Amino acid sequence: MVSYKELGLVNSREIFKKAFEGKYAIPAFNFNNMEQMQAIIQACVEESSPVILQVSSGARKYANQTLLRYMAQGAVEYAKELGKNIPIVLHLDHGSDFELCKSCIDMGFSSVMIDGSHHPYEKNVEITRQVVEYAHKYDVTVEGELGVLAGIEDDVVAEHHTYTQPEEVEDFVTKTSVDSLAISIGTSHGANKFKPDQCTRDENGVLVPPPLRFDILEGVEKMIPGFPIVLHGASSVPQKYVEIINKYGGALKDAIGIPEAQLRRAAESAVCKINIDSDGRLAMTAAIRETFAQHPDWFDPRQYLGPAREWLKELYKHKVVNVLGSAGKA
Repeated sequence: MVSYKELGLVNSREIFKKAFEGKYAIPAFNFNNMEQMQAIIQACVEESSPVILQVSSGARKYANQTLLRYMAQGAVEYAKELGKNIPIVLHLDHGSDFELCKSCIDMGFSSVMIDGSHHPYEKNVEITRQVVEYAHKYDVTVEGELGVLAGIEDDVVAEHHTYTQPEEVEDFVTKTSVDSLAISIGTSHGANKFKPDQCTRDENGVLVPPPLRFDILEGVEKMIPGFPIVLHGASSVPQKYVEIINKYGGALKDAIGIPEAQLRRAAESAVCKINIDSDGRLAMTAAIRETFAQHPDWFDPRQYLGPAREWLKELYKHKVVNVLGSAGKA
């Protein structure tokens, strides 16, 4: 058993309280490797933002659970070396069952998500409560989920949305004692969130997806006032990255994301955590493809992963400052 406190990490309880009161959201950036982690820490230190280092079950398998523990500890020390002791959470994204959540808690995670949203309601309550009871013994915070997001992300696959029902949230939170709640209001996983025929075009000819269901968010806020809400599938899919990827041999079709203005509006409400994964993947892939095309003689991984890390850092700084509003809040 490794306590996250020994690694210098924090759980999400206090930073969510401050985010709610300050009307901003904490960035939850997914990572699988060293360059992604470096970019996240560099960006958040430079902008003085708290951050959630987010790991999916697929990323955990890819990076190795022991290495991840030391990477998280290294992230804390790296931030100090860069000049700021920012609050850092290590969070399991979309934990599928109790055993996975328990394993992460035992390996030093400070926060876990148990996603029982694909189960019937009572089963979701049961499995979520089981995780909460174990996690709270070690002061680890737990995120639950009500509603289902469409799309694909690692091991999470769903063809259709099931919007969160506001009338269920109070009962769910009371029965489970979760610390935060992911809801479904129209975001979705992956880079292909919407089809072109679902969108309209603005005055510049840019495809604009249907707006998020802020009425559902407002309904949830009324049922559980002051409670931290989480948005998954909140990448905006910047078209500049899509265009670069396709220019240099990629084949990304119909890659459409959530407008950043809508995410900014959400961050000013009860939404205290916004998950961003696909945007980072796109930035990294665009940088690598462009570097390969411009320097076909390069073969040292540092020559193409270095620029990718810089592109990632700039993306994360933009999100922290202009979308989430968490800059200067560390």
